[in-house]
Amino acid sequence: MKFPGPLENQRLSFLLEKAISREAQMWKVNVPKMPTNQNVSPSQRDEVIQWLAKLKYQFNLYPETFALASSLLDRFLATVKAHPKYLSCIAISCFFLAAKTVEEDERIPVLKVLARDSFCGCSSSEILRMERIILDKLNWDLHTATPLDFLHIFHAIAVSTRPQLLFSLPKLSPSQHLAILTKQLLHCIACNQLLQFKGSMLALAMVSLEMEKLIPDWLPLTIELLQKAQMDSSQLIHCRELVAHHLSTLQSSLPLNSVYVYRPLKHTSAKRKVEEMEVDDFYDGIKRLYNEDNASENVGSVCGTDLSRQEGHASPCPPLQPVSVM
Repeated sequence: MKFPGPLENQRLSFLLEKAISREAQMWKVNVPKMPTNQNVSPSQRDEVIQWLAKLKYQFNLYPETFALASSLLDRFLATVKAHPKYLSCIAISCFFLAAKTVEEDERIPVLKVLARDSFCGCSSSEILRMERIILDKLNWDLHTATPLDFLHIFHAIAVSTRPQLLFSLPKLSPSQHLAILTKQLLHCIACNQLLQFKGSMLALAMVSLEMEKLIPDWLPLTIELLQKAQMDSSQLIHCRELVAHHLSTLQSSLPLNSVYVYRPLKHTSAKRKVEEMEVDDFYDGIKRLYNEDNASENVGSVCGTDLSRQEGHASPCPPLQPVSVM
């Protein structure tokens, strides 16, 4: 929920500070492994991340679920030496853990259905056993700041301090604009070259590139955000270059308004219209961040739920029952 004026800025600064602190505790420098039959290669990692992105659409889950699943997968692979033949089981287990952490109970896929429809090649019991292994290796701590969390915060700060940010895009509300950036970020998460950067750096690079296109004083605001996040400017410059190059592949392969076109794989309720345009699941969750949800149906607040967890009232671990490893 937004707060007026200085109170909103104070809250956003608090959320950023807390997310940065959490990231500093959890993040490990990515050390590329030599591709062998015994190690998961960078390309295999990217392929399985892209597969999880497809599952997010298939099961109609929130972007936060995919972002957390990717984060859990990368943390686990940085902790253990995983054999490639177990990669799909590891990935689907991270996906299931993320869904149970982020989604409302009624949206969490049934495990048997997830195992069957994802074609992961694992049984339900194998996923549960792998889930327990992942939890043990991650010390049962799934509460981490993802690149998407930082994108929400940086974007909110930018819109709050520079109301003119979207003047050149009069047909887009702040949440619709954030939905576009969200899709771009999920595309970048599946790029192993960007693993060398923290999630906060990746998110700021994306916001900075977007601001450069929209407002003339983008550099002072970038510097302000850089200082707030206590980042290195040379790293940000390098990250911006890689992100710009990677997003160019997305821009060349998709229509300009592709983020608004959504055809559910399964039957859903009547299509919702916003400014006479169809919007996808990115916008459904994000619009509440800017108090733009006037629809009668309750679609759930992705960002509001996630930020409330960051403020410390929820357990950092989902309510899971330990299962024995056979």
